[in-house]
Amino acid sequence: MSLLNQFSLEGKIALVTGASYGIGFAIASAYAEAGATIVFNDIKQEFVHKGIAAYAEKGIRAHGYVCDVTDEARVNDMVAQIENDVGTVDILVNNAGIIKRIPMCEMSAEEFRQVIDVDLNAPFIVSKAVIPGMIKKGHGKIINICSMMSELGRETVAAYAAAKGGLKMLTKNIASEYGEFNIQCNGIGPGYIATPQTAPLRELQPDGSRHPFDQFIIAKTPAARWGETADLQGPAIFLASPASDFVNGHILYVDGGILAYIGKQPG
Repeated sequence: MSLLNQFSLEGKIALVTGASYGIGFAIASAYAEAGATIVFNDIKQEFVHKGIAAYAEKGIRAHGYVCDVTDEARVNDMVAQIENDVGTVDILVNNAGIIKRIPMCEMSAEEFRQVIDVDLNAPFIVSKAVIPGMIKKGHGKIINICSMMSELGRETVAAYAAAKGGLKMLTKNIASEYGEFNIQCNGIGPGYIATPQTAPLRELQPDGSRHPFDQFIIAKTPAARWGETADLQGPAIFLASPASDFVNGHILYVDGGILAYIGKQPG
């Protein structure tokens, strides 16, 4: 196999959860360009329709399913339907996630559980559903969308950090348990990415100055900018392709260098 062909996804079926827009959409679009057939889910039919239309605008024929990834029975049904409609999943990206920015002592246990359910329990459920098919095929790639919060804490994100820290360790455990079946499980840890969800944090203030959080992120990032969803596409293709067949249990942080940087000394 030539070097460039090692990055090809021709003939592969990729399931990217929650990929109607944002990071998941960018990753799935890159996979399609690399040759994969794209399958995605969202929690509501309207989101699935919008996703299919967005892919179609890019010339991609995506297969969309309505599914709550925290519901094990529905996930099992979806994976069975995908196998019937498209084929066995070769690549899984556990992308669906939520965040609730609430100070810990103001957060209810129910709110904490909701974040854990979507950000940690769901990747366990979906991975568990696709692994048997991967074992039968003799190969598989699972990519969990972790976070810098897999390594760091910050005020108001106790549940998110707990979930993403758990997802990092779930990634390592899947690699440990199923590596012998030629299944590689790795994670991508995005830094602060410019998406519709982070747009309010990047809006100019009435006086024309940057939002305080925007200033904070720029100062903490050696690259001196927010990431773009396109910055995640190359790493995602690498971890889904034969080029990473001996990479297992690794978290690849795509953060512009934040985790490597202690910050500037105050002037």
